[in-house]
Amino acid sequence: MPTSTTVPSDQRLEEATPELPEGRVIATGTVLDAGGDAQLCLGAVAESAPPQCTGIPLVDWTWDGVDGSTSSGDTTWGTYAVYGTYDGETYTITDPPIMLALYDPIRPEDPTGGVDGHTEEAELSRVQNDIVGRLGADVLSAWTDRGYVWVEVVWDDGALQKAMDAEYGSDVVVVTSALREID
Repeated sequence: MPTSTTVPSDQRLEEATPELPEGRVIATGTVLDAGGDAQLCLGAVAESAPPQCTGIPLVDWTWDGVDGSTSSGDTTWGTYAVYGTYDGETYTITDPPIMLALYDPIRPEDPTGGVDGHTEEAELSRVQNDIVGRLGADVLSAWTDRGYVWVEVVWDDGALQKAMDAEYGSDVVVVTSALREID
């Protein structure tokens, strides 16, 4: 895997370790419960019946009183806004989920302030491929738009963004978190 030789080793992308959120967070995604092992899928979901995905294991998930689910065999799934706490490995439910069809979130602020980036598309593609190659499954999605590489991860407190800036320069990569702090 390529790494930058101009960035100190403690600032490299692979060494970035975000501090975990202290309070409740909210995430939107597919809850997939196969035989009692519920998980919250924040990235890609294969649209088969039942769907397939890999997500964060859910603690204290129950389908009791939850509308909007579909079942096939021993698998139940649906798309929800889910409140909980995140310990880096599991997501513990704290409040009843909201069906995504009924969820109306406040749009997050554009981290670029609406300003387009100036990095050439070929360089953005190289950076995107490098990030995905180095971080693998830690990247939920990555794409180029408006002169930036956008990278969605489960959680970042700014540590990954700082490492991206150190590796690729400021105003090249924008890191967003699938989990949003609410407390």
